[in-house]
Amino acid sequence: MRRAAVPLSLALVSALALSLPGVASAQAPAPAVDWGTPASPGQAWPGTIALTVDATDTARRVFHVRQSIPVSPGPLTLLFPKWIPGKHRADGPIHKLAGLRIRGNGRPLHWTRDPGEVFAFMLEVPEGVASLDVEFDMLTPTSEAQGRVVMTSDMLNLQWNTVALYPANHAADRIRFAPTLVLPPGWQAGTALELQARSGDTLRYGEVDFETLQDSPVFAGRHFRRVDLDPGARQPVHLDIVADAPRYLEASDAQLKAHRALVQQAYRLFGSRHFDHYDFLFSLSDRMGGIGLEHHRSSENGVAPGYFTDWDAQVASRDLLPHEFVHSWNGKFRRPEGLATPNFQVPMRDELLWVYEGQTQYWGMVLAARSGLWSRDDAMAQLALVAATYAVDRPGLDWRSVLDTTHDPIIAMRRPQPWRSYQLSEDYYNAGALVWLSVDAKLRELSKERRSLDDFAEAFFGGDDGHWEVKPYDFDDVVATLEGVASFDWATFLRSRIEAHRPPLDGLEAAGWRLAYRDTPSPFHKALLAQRKLADYTASIGLAVRLEDAVVSGVRWDGPAFDAGITEGAILLAVNGYAFEPALLDDAIKAAQAGGPLVELVVKHGDVVKTVAVDYREGLKYPHLERIPGRTDRLADILKPL
Repeated sequence: MRRAAVPLSLALVSALALSLPGVASAQAPAPAVDWGTPASPGQAWPGTIALTVDATDTARRVFHVRQSIPVSPGPLTLLFPKWIPGKHRADGPIHKLAGLRIRGNGRPLHWTRDPGEVFAFMLEVPEGVASLDVEFDMLTPTSEAQGRVVMTSDMLNLQWNTVALYPANHAADRIRFAPTLVLPPGWQAGTALELQARSGDTLRYGEVDFETLQDSPVFAGRHFRRVDLDPGARQPVHLDIVADAPRYLEASDAQLKAHRALVQQAYRLFGSRHFDHYDFLFSLSDRMGGIGLEHHRSSENGVAPGYFTDWDAQVASRDLLPHEFVHSWNGKFRRPEGLATPNFQVPMRDELLWVYEGQTQYWGMVLAARSGLWSRDDAMAQLALVAATYAVDRPGLDWRSVLDTTHDPIIAMRRPQPWRSYQLSEDYYNAGALVWLSVDAKLRELSKERRSLDDFAEAFFGGDDGHWEVKPYDFDDVVATLEGVASFDWATFLRSRIEAHRPPLDGLEAAGWRLAYRDTPSPFHKALLAQRKLADYTASIGLAVRLEDAVVSGVRWDGPAFDAGITEGAILLAVNGYAFEPALLDDAIKAAQAGGPLVELVVKHGDVVKTVAVDYREGLKYPHLERIPGRTDRLADILKPL
């Protein structure tokens, strides 16, 4: 919108007013203060910050926080972490912090919030005060409507960045913390932190820097089990499970064998271990919110409670642990330069997420298959679903690129989108995985099947065994490593896919397979739909619908349902004159294909009820993969265990 021109007479009046005595002029706002950039990057904060979190108030779902911060007299700014690693955006839940009180020598100190940076609390430390006592409450969601639930009557997920303030203009790894956690009676906890002592339900962990503390969350619960996934290893790996009930902790030997194989397959892929120990923090719950968040020596993973006890039905969840484990190498040890920030106030740059997340998405699928968490057919079925998404359901690539979607965590903050297929939403994950399939196939072709993306993974993410200092990278580093595996113009190859306005589907055919459609979904697709309680007509009439309430959960932009005027959020009331059921819609789509009447739907959106005809006669379509005769089957080698 253009700014309207100011009439000359008003401009003159304003100028005269500013020249008259006694008439105050508006002052320009003060420039924003940079509270993030360290004044002296190597300077350590003097002393250690004691942090105690009381997590016993599970009825109200509140973490009660106490800190003792060594200080010197003078101005001080304390920060609440804003830019959270792994979330790729300014996601610190500052709105849930309440009851902040700061005292020096027992006396309350006045603090003010920086209006230009609401995560910053400013105060003056009086003479004679060597330590501040800080108290506040972290009010976690009491329902899903308020955000992800992190505390229930039986378990909790503590992320240290939500329960700590830290001094401004210091690097996070130069600030020392001594953390203590108080749990409800009898609860057990899993974390990458080293437990120094436990007295009753008070757990005292070893002193660490703030970067390590933030990177070491806790899962704790009443029903807890710890499984050794690499018995006798010098760098142990454990699965720390909390569940809604004891029965969900039961796992068969075959199930645990696949998880142990995941660890070994990752080691064979990367050829190194960048941790002294690793903990999969794993919640099996429909009460605490699900999660998948990477850390260097642990990961936060949350799925439905029947992961083990309803194994076949939960097949679609089994690439979560592989994905997050890969992040220990890709994203934590090796990290894009724009994400390797000195603390949690310096803004992040996300443009290499197609490597950080896209290649991790690729390896997550591959390692799920190599370890036996997925069958080969499961992995192929998932790849078919990903390919179909970009063959059919992402017309937004006409105006955006995969590279541009790397900014989505900051643009959209992971809020729901009304037209995802047109707007796009973090497509660097799955479209990025397809790009890396193309790279893998090309490496195999160039080397006459002797080299592959496995060699890139070992060269780029491996080495320095036993070390876990962050090693940043940029686009040129990626290209140089690929050229070391097989000489080629990799810069052009990559840019032609991540910057293009077309789906990156060429890797599938280069691997010897192509996308095909059948009138029934694969067993994997059926299990996925049952798990998500969906009916999926995306590849046919262009919509998906929730089974529990018949609400349309997605509509393909420019698809048949879109052309008929159906939008996300509408309720399907009837199909060809009968109350909606998925089987009736299946039959109506088949009848239209056979020359019968078009599918007629009665839909309700808000207060409007209307009848629409969907102009579509190509039948039910569900994605599958089929072999291309005469082409080398590279997918078979990609998915084969090392």
